[in-house]
Amino acid sequence: MGGIDISQKPPSAIKNTDLVEFAFAKCECCGLTEECTEDYIASVQERYSGRWICGLCAEAVKDEIVRSERGIGNEEALNKHMNFCKKFKTLSPPKNPTEKLICAVKQLLLRSLDSPRSSSMKKAGFDRSESCCSNLED
Repeated sequence: MGGIDISQKPPSAIKNTDLVEFAFAKCECCGLTEECTEDYIASVQERYSGRWICGLCAEAVKDEIVRSERGIGNEEALNKHMNFCKKFKTLSPPKNPTEKLICAVKQLLLRSLDSPRSSSMKKAGFDRSESCCSNLED
């Protein structure tokens, strides 16, 4: 029982050396900003060649390494993930996202109606009609 837990000290007894400094760090892959301790930021930057990346992107980098057939290293996996994030960020959203979502749900429903189990449902009047997506631009 050598040390005293900070939570047990009265506020007047907490010294500046007991306070943990926090800072905001922005992920260089996805742009997520997190509040972290200075020590944690430094340890992440040490692992990723001076770059700070969030935990989700760190997991994606690990996954890149595992999926690689030729055994890539941490730096190459990080670069691949950063390129993926850059491409993803440059994609523009669909012109009419609600209509795209409705069309996708309709396609799922129609596929389930086309399955062999659904032949009784088709007889009940769930036949295909014109596609609602025929006039959409891709």
